Amino acid sequence: MPSVQLSRETLLPKLAAHVLEHGLGGASLRPLAKAAGTSDRMLIYHFGNKETLISELLGHIATIYSAALDTALGGERARTRQECAARILAVGSQPEMQAFLVLWWDIVAGAARGLPGYREAAAQMMTQQLAWLEGQMPADDPDPAGGARYLMTMIEGTLMLSAVGHGDTALQGLLAGGLLPS
Repeated sequence: MPSVQLSRETLLPKLAAHVLEHGLGGASLRPLAKAAGTSDRMLIYHFGNKETLISELLGHIATIYSAALDTALGGERARTRQECAARILAVGSQPEMQAFLVLWWDIVAGAARGLPGYREAAAQMMTQQLAWLEGQMPADDPDPAGGARYLMTMIEGTLMLSAVGHGDTALQGLLAGGLLPS
């Protein structure tokens, strides 16, 4: 039986599955290498250093998340910003999306603590998600970039409040602000 050639492209899905299951706490080289069926030396060979590995891994996970959102939302753009927000929040609350949210909050916490590479990774992921969200804005939106930033702020706040047990607070705020229909 021929063996699979190791490359960044073959390693990243295995590494992503490990990090989504175990979080970034298990992102030291040995556990990552074991999850990928290789050695820590081979990971360094393919990625150069741990910082590059983590950066590419998180970028790969952000791409998986965007693809999962695309699949869940279907190919049709929302007609309004409100509809866009409601659809994304509905998808984000599904159980299969929780591993992404837990990982995101790990990254946010690491960035807040000033851990090396976390702020940069979070910025890269947020830039990627903003570009994705801008593409979800209604076709006739007068300011898709501004709308994406507005919705990102509301969505991130809503998800954070929900994560800490204040989903009702978030819902009431979205209703009061007119972001969700009453």
